[in-house]
Amino acid sequence: MARVIVTLSICVLPALVLVQPRDETGVPRTTWGAPDLRGVWDYRTMTPLERSAEFAEKEVLSDKEAAVYERQALERRGRRPLTPGTTHAQWWLDLGTALTDDHRTSLILDPPDGRIPLLTTAAEDWHATRHGQHPVRDRQVSDSAREGPEDLGLAERCLVGFSTGPPVVPSGYNNNIQLFQTPGYVAILMEMVHDVRIVPLDERPHLSPNIRQWLGDARGHWEGDTLVVDSTNFSDKTGSFDANLREAYGSGKTLHLIERFTRTGDNTLRYEFTIDDPSTFTRTFTAAVPMRQSEGAIYEYACHEGNYSMVNGLGTARKEEKARGRSQLP
Repeated sequence: MARVIVTLSICVLPALVLVQPRDETGVPRTTWGAPDLRGVWDYRTMTPLERSAEFAEKEVLSDKEAAVYERQALERRGRRPLTPGTTHAQWWLDLGTALTDDHRTSLILDPPDGRIPLLTTAAEDWHATRHGQHPVRDRQVSDSAREGPEDLGLAERCLVGFSTGPPVVPSGYNNNIQLFQTPGYVAILMEMVHDVRIVPLDERPHLSPNIRQWLGDARGHWEGDTLVVDSTNFSDKTGSFDANLREAYGSGKTLHLIERFTRTGDNTLRYEFTIDDPSTFTRTFTAAVPMRQSEGAIYEYACHEGNYSMVNGLGTARKEEKARGRSQLP
């Protein structure tokens, strides 16, 4: 029997590359001409929010100093105990492995000392008597009486995330946001607790002061190539500012938050925020967080899906009360 030989000819085509339009500034732009902020942005960094006493008079480290700082920080992490119940295992954390490219010693730019400003007298008085008061404004509460779910922190109840605020402040993990754009809106998808902030760009006024929201009421506009997001109408159930897992400062009811998003390169974005709350702080303060574009996707952080921590925590508190004779539980 004769053999039939079939030859396949394979044509290899060059990969299709999406070329973003640019102008003389070199900034990537959308088809309607706005700076292109779209994509997943990673904001991990080893640079702390506030400057430590060690670098009290030093805003920026030299290359050599930065290398020493980074090496020592990584060594400390490697020695961190993994005792169950005290900390996440190291593979769980995503803290960043380097300082910002400019080697700043704090993300806070202003005040010049790189520190959160002092509280007002009224805010100090409230903090001095706040223990056990409602509403709980902290993201996490370590010494809660756990009388009920209202005694647990906001992030423990999956109402708001640890790091995504607003404003966005780097945290232990899930340091990603995704930006979407249309000519009239920008949407900010936050990985932690997967909230979405919708920012209209049509100059509409803010909501009535009587309407309060967990993430505030955002309004956006362009100042040159910078997207400015102005947010008010936050809830008094959140703090005016919460530096990750530290206690909340003041009340979100008096917060005026200004955020700025600026595309600085092919895969870099500068995020800056200013906290303006004269009821809580003696002055405004501003921080800048560099972001890098990520090739990966954001996956849903469902928070309470399969999470038994709140049920277990409250259940344990009831058993402890029963053992002490405080509870009438059967």
